[in-house]
Amino acid sequence: MANIQEVAKQAGVSVATVSRVLNGQNTVSSKTKLKVEEAIKKLNYEPSLLGRNLRTSESRLLLILIPSISNPFYLDIIKGIESVAISQNYNILLCETDSIPEKENIYFDLVRKKMADGIISMDPAVNVETLKKLAERHAIIQCSEYAEGSGIPYVTIDNEEASYRAVKHLIKIGHKKIALINSDEKYLYARQRRNGYQRALEEQGIGLNYDYIIHTQQLGFENGQIAMKKILNLHDRPTAVFAVSDLLAIGALKEINAAGLHVPNDIAVVGFDKIDFSNMTNPTLTTIAQPMHKMGTVAAKMLINKIKGEEVDSIILDHELVIRESTLG
Repeated sequence: MANIQEVAKQAGVSVATVSRVLNGQNTVSSKTKLKVEEAIKKLNYEPSLLGRNLRTSESRLLLILIPSISNPFYLDIIKGIESVAISQNYNILLCETDSIPEKENIYFDLVRKKMADGIISMDPAVNVETLKKLAERHAIIQCSEYAEGSGIPYVTIDNEEASYRAVKHLIKIGHKKIALINSDEKYLYARQRRNGYQRALEEQGIGLNYDYIIHTQQLGFENGQIAMKKILNLHDRPTAVFAVSDLLAIGALKEINAAGLHVPNDIAVVGFDKIDFSNMTNPTLTTIAQPMHKMGTVAAKMLINKIKGEEVDSIILDHELVIRESTLG
């Protein structure tokens, strides 16, 4: 394999001139640049990315922090991030944290040691204080999940308003006894979605029944089943369920069917996210659509701008209520 010295000799220029051409500097004349490019092509020379990165103090690597790779919610966001990253000559590294601080620190160290240029964090359980400290010197963007008052830019939707719309829809079609399957309210999005649920009920003069609020530790399909089992065992059973994720809602659908009940005639169900699976259930799932792919593209653009030293503002994207069979009688 040819080296940079051989390219310089072939083109009749200095090694420094070849380096300037490779780094895209405009201090080289068009004629000289053409000679260097022809020499590179003739010798089939491939410059060392590691060498270039050491010279420019760039890794061209973006880290994506997610709590669990098994949650399909993250898939379209990651695709969005990847499309922008590739177009801007960046690579991405997917980092599953399992919400474990020790794993997070391994990835944070990659940024501290300049082995990665920045982080897009989607982990609701991320150590906010550590992230804030890291953001003082490095490029960090929060996507979907964020910490209020952290000063770290984020892209998300209005979770409270989205939940309000979902529950308002259930009330509009005649439901007053509406259960909530929520995750742990130590997470901001869970508190926001609970607030939207509560606001919709209060607006219609429907009292809050704490027996109807079930919390889960995770957002898995099985957690939805377990939560729904508790709801079905209530003495005064609800006629509708709002779940804060589609996976929880799909688990709830499974449990309702297993109990010999019909959705939506016996119990209506609404989810949140609009993952692909939500249109494959029987019945199909009414849900809040998050613009996952756009969320990813926006987050990636924000991060790359941040890496370039530009000022970046937080962005709230639109959501949509998608009405399907699980609430249509």
